[in-house]
Amino acid sequence: MHRMNGIRRLSLALLVLAVASSVRPAAFAAPAGLERLQAQIVRTALATRGTVGVAIKHLESGAALFVNADEPFPMASTFKLPVLVELYAKAKAGQINWDEMVDVTVSDQHLGSGDLAPLFDPPGVRLSLHNVANLMMLISDNSAADICLARAGAQDVNARLASLGISGIRVDRSCQELILDYSGQDTAKLQNLTLRELRETMPRTPRTDEARFAADDKLAADPRDTATPRAFVALLEKIWRGEAVDRASSDAILDTMKRCRTGQQRIRGLLPRDIEVAHKTGSLGGALDDVGIIYLPDNVGHVAIAVLTKRTRASSEQVEKAMAEIARDVYDYFYFTTEARASDSAGR
Repeated sequence: MHRMNGIRRLSLALLVLAVASSVRPAAFAAPAGLERLQAQIVRTALATRGTVGVAIKHLESGAALFVNADEPFPMASTFKLPVLVELYAKAKAGQINWDEMVDVTVSDQHLGSGDLAPLFDPPGVRLSLHNVANLMMLISDNSAADICLARAGAQDVNARLASLGISGIRVDRSCQELILDYSGQDTAKLQNLTLRELRETMPRTPRTDEARFAADDKLAADPRDTATPRAFVALLEKIWRGEAVDRASSDAILDTMKRCRTGQQRIRGLLPRDIEVAHKTGSLGGALDDVGIIYLPDNVGHVAIAVLTKRTRASSEQVEKAMAEIARDVYDYFYFTTEARASDSAGR
């Protein structure tokens, strides 16, 4: 009986714990007991009244756990991270220039989040491509994102991910198309209208819960613009290791992600104020997402984390609270169970 229980415990540990021994520094050992953390995450996720996918990896030890991690979820604005990676790859190849000035005209001002649309009257404003990318990432500006996506090219973004060995993320549509499709509009007919023309066309009355839930179900069933939590953690690890483009580009991407102003109640929500988090959020209807890297204090490493949701029926505040609780449990677990190194040789 004791032997059988031991075999069962070992099998469970092997299912939950993935250890990348080839990249594990000797000073770090994979902590035990991840199955308890996984069980707590599953319990916390119930509060969203939807489907939650979580992937977590302690980047130094390779210790990882996954919950619904191979299921596709709507990316919403988290797609802006792989777009940024492709822009840096193109900049390195000399195909774009970060200092190039971009004319943001009336036709570039799109639906959704950000400041470019409401703040600037015709004829528009001129910004460097680098600052357009900053707006896309720091405040998740949709107009800026669609400009960046046009420069990066959706096919090239997907090809870049494939070249990095990452499967499970696909970028298909602009923010304008995503929002119009989610709203049940004739996207092909409306997507090229100006923002003022679109606002005159769009329904003015708020959606009922029933209509929103139906739209969420349709969004969740659409294979376009989706990602698995496991794929996002793989991308985050590539960036952290300097392998997404090169070390300098990866550091610049991480620095940008550390300045993200959106989703402060998600991964960051319950962490100590002085903890660095490099992350990107996304929201579209009942799909609320946050992906990033938590910088653990006292030289105990870094944790890549992706929390993606879909078909949530709870309020946005309740979903964000659950996401924050998951991130805090992850932080506490790895902070209190990981042996510290004498120094941070990764330099990040």
